[in-house]
Amino acid sequence: MDNYTKPVSAHRLVIQNRETMDVTGVLHVDSFDDEEIILETEQGLLAVRGEDLHIKHLDLEKGELAVAGLILELAYSDDKRFRDRGKGLFERLFK
Repeated sequence: MDNYTKPVSAHRLVIQNRETMDVTGVLHVDSFDDEEIILETEQGLLAVRGEDLHIKHLDLEKGELAVAGLILELAYSDDKRFRDRGKGLFERLFK
């Protein structure tokens, strides 16, 4: 029986000049396009909204994500129901 458990990585988010973003503690990328990226982090679901967004680096083994593009909005949610609803997440969070 394997007693190995995946180490929990700390969640960190660094934005530089609203043009690049580095995230750690990433568990899964649920959806992405050039206007929105929805990902699951150690701290809950994170929605990133912007323009011309591109995933420059993704390493789920290390829990790392790097994004380039104009970053306009960030929103966290603990509600797993938002996972597959894409843009509906922002509609609910910013009523």
